[in-house]
Order: sequence, then C-alpha cells, then structure tokens
Amino acid sequence: MRITRRWVTLAGVAALLSGCGAGGRVGPVASARSAPDPGLMPQPNAGYDAWVAAFRNRAQQQGLSDQVLGSAFRSAGFLPGVVERDRNQTEFSRSLEDYLAIVASPDKVATGRSALSQYGSLLNEIENRYGVPARVTAAVWGMESNYGARRGDIPVISATSTLAYDGRRGVFFEKQLIAALKILQNGDVTPAGLVGSWAGAMGHTQFIPTTYQAYAVDFRGDGRRDIWSDDPTDGLASTAAYLAASGWRRGVPWGQEVRVPSGFDASRAGRGNRRAAGEWSALGVRPASGGALPDHGPAALLLPAGPNGPAFLAYRNFDVILRYNNSENYGIGVGYLSDRIAGAAPLAARFPPDRNGLTIDDRQRLQQRLTARGFDTGGTDGVIGPKSEAAIRAYQASAGLPVTGQPSPAMLAQLG
Repeated sequence: MRITRRWVTLAGVAALLSGCGAGGRVGPVASARSAPDPGLMPQPNAGYDAWVAAFRNRAQQQGLSDQVLGSAFRSAGFLPGVVERDRNQTEFSRSLEDYLAIVASPDKVATGRSALSQYGSLLNEIENRYGVPARVTAAVWGMESNYGARRGDIPVISATSTLAYDGRRGVFFEKQLIAALKILQNGDVTPAGLVGSWAGAMGHTQFIPTTYQAYAVDFRGDGRRDIWSDDPTDGLASTAAYLAASGWRRGVPWGQEVRVPSGFDASRAGRGNRRAAGEWSALGVRPASGGALPDHGPAALLLPAGPNGPAFLAYRNFDVILRYNNSENYGIGVGYLSDRIAGAAPLAARFPPDRNGLTIDDRQRLQQRLTARGFDTGGTDGVIGPKSEAAIRAYQASAGLPVTGQPSPAMLAQLG
C-alpha cells in the first residue's frame, strides 16, 4: 500500500508496537477487543449528517445503489475519537535496535513459529501460487496484526466517512469510503463485519479499502474475498498476491546480515548504491555467518546503526516489502522476523551503545532493577518507552535527583 498506507501505518504505530510483543500460542485466531472508547461511538453531528446527504449523490454517480448506501449508513455515524487520532499523529522514530526488540522479540518469534506450524500447509499453498515465501507472508501478518490478534474493530464506514467529512485528508478518505461501499456492494462482507483500524486499515494484514479492491483475492473460490474473519486464508493470500504484483522474485531472499571490514567507508551504504556481489566481496563485505557472498543480483548495503553495528545487504525483494510500508526499519523488521520464525539465529552483530551510553543489556538491567524497587517499567525488553520513562522520573524524584526521565550509566550503577 505504498503511500496511501504510509501515513496510515504511522498513525497506528503505537497500537501496533503495543501488540507486537504479545506472545502466546496461536490457536483459532480471534481479534483482541478492548473496552469501548466513547470517542469511537457515533455522536450527533449536524454537519456530518449534511455531508453524508450530499455524499450520497456522488456515491450514486459512481454506481453505488440506494440499498447499499442505506444499509451502510444505517448504523454509521460521526466518530470524534477518529478525528482526534488523525490530528494528533506522532511520527515515531525508534532506532532499529528498539524496533527489532519489539517486532521480533522472543515472544513474537515464538508466536510466529507457532503460526507458521499451524498454518504451514496453507502458507505453502499460497507460496506455490504466488512465489512469496511462507515465512515472509507470516512475518507481514505478525507485523500488521500480531498474527490476527489485533485486526481492529472500528466500523470502516463510520471511520472513513468521519475523516472524509473532517476534510484534513478529505479526498483520500472519500476514495476509501467509496471503495469500502463497493466492497459491501460486491457482497464480500456485511456492514457489521466491515471493521478495521481508526484509519480504515482492515483485516489480518491491514489492507486499506482501495488496496483491497485492487489486490485482495478469493483464494478458495467461494465467491468472497474475506480478510476479516478468524480464518486468515484470504488475508494471507491477498498479502502474497500484493507482493507478487509488486514485483516479488521467486527464489531471491529479502536480504541477509553481513559484516564489513574495519574502517569501511560508510558512504558506500544506502539504497541508492547498488552493487553486484563481486563488487561487495572486493570491498571486504562477507556474510555474517561466514563463507562466500552469494549472488542474488545487485544489492544495497544498509548500515542502520553505522559501520560498527549490524549490516545488511538488501536485494530487490527488500524494495518490494517497502511497497507495503516505505520504511527501512519496517523492511528489515519483516525480513528479520521472517528469518527468525523460519529458525534462523538472532543477529550476529551487536548494536553500539545508545546516545546515553547504554547497551540493550544495560537497559534491560535498568528496567529489572527499577521494577524490583517498585517502579513499574511495563516490561524488561530494553526499550525505554513511556512507561520506563515514567518509572525513571519517579525514581529520580524519590532519590532527590534531577527529574529527566532519561537513563544513564550512573543511574544503573546507583540501582546496582
């Protein structure tokens, strides 16, 4: 979903990451539901009602029937919480180390391996048809909805019509609304079942309505492209179909971890500097696992933490993953998670200390020690998020220290 998904994905980063670390056995997939948010319940709004009345005429001109419009809007309404979320988006920028600690945590990998085992026959069948490896499709599933556990339960007609009416991205969301209504008219899902995120992303792998229209598939030929139900078949097949249509090449990996020689010129890195395997070999680049560098075509060298951190060669299929979400961290996350759930070992290279001089092991020890003293960090994954920052502030206040919310080697030593 390229652009159209790029900012939608960013809008949901907090919710996505909060679910990424959730482990547990993959059984019959069920969507997690939380207590109703009053802001996500329809509220009276005369301006919205007038907008919907005018929109109906535009929708009819695009082939939508009175019956579909009537049933779709019968229970739809203005959702103030959706507008609030749209206007308060934050561009999250985590380091790759933190990002992987969340999206490819041990629990996430274990859950992915369970999913790959449970749905292996289906995923292999999908791979045979579209050429996208089962582990890659499973990794996208894990990244987008935590293997189906967080598919979203907000009515898509209400969400997209609210945002179209609000106008900040009115043209975009009116297109999504029209596409969602055409999904209903096609009979793929009922109005009650057409649910997703607050921004309209839907199903097991979070397709927006226009992407669904263009790429969703009816894998079993039952007459419906159902990405919403507990059965992930059409959702997973649609993801593979989308990646295949975006140029996925059979038999080519997404990338691989490599090591670079001491003193390597980091200016040679970056997606715009593709070289053949022989050229990278001549520059001293080697697989992290040892041996000779395989030839999978031109590749770009990625040094997300600089030349002293993990390094990756990214092949053409890495760019295909970025069609789903144009973020290098996302692309590495999908690729790395796919390798891990297929049995690969963790990264061979270590990330350098962060800007506070702490390694991830240091940050984990800090969280453990704070928690032991009654300052809840919300987990001990080494990622200093809002709960850890709050715990640090509380500790600093209790110890008479400057309250910054930032960790340090000195604090770790004090807690020792």
